[in-house]
Amino acid sequence: MTEKMLITYATRADSTAKIAAVIGEELSKRGYVVEIVPVKNKPVLEGYTAVLIGSAIRMGNWLPEAVEFIKKHQIELNTLPTALFTVHMLNTGGDEQSKANRAAYLNSVHLLLKPVDEVFFTGKMDSKRLSLGDRLITKAVRAVDADRRDWDKIRGWAQTIFAAPSPELE
Repeated sequence: MTEKMLITYATRADSTAKIAAVIGEELSKRGYVVEIVPVKNKPVLEGYTAVLIGSAIRMGNWLPEAVEFIKKHQIELNTLPTALFTVHMLNTGGDEQSKANRAAYLNSVHLLLKPVDEVFFTGKMDSKRLSLGDRLITKAVRAVDADRRDWDKIRGWAQTIFAAPSPELE
């Protein structure tokens, strides 16, 4: 039986979309049927055996549309293996404060969902692709334009997520 996975994401400047695409490519190589659908397109969960949800960070939180998707599908998501990926530009260090700040990005999500795995990826900041409001926010938090995506880390996570065989495959 081939497992069908949904990767859904919220983004402002497409960095998260490109990360979702690479994760999808890696999962496809592992034999999964993968569909990648932006959260704004309101994906339906029926027929999927697992879900990955990703979001960029704005103002220290997941994007509102990603959190709303989880709220709307909370019951279903808590019955499916669900993993989270967060794309951010700040709090990238290995120190305890950076780790605590990264964990706080998911506070609202953890109230709704208990993921089987979660990961934080640094993203790409391209302020030219942002709305005026988002550009003002990035300026306020002193974010600079840069591409800090670690494709090896992204591919590596995609090669291990959901690695344990599901009971149907055993």
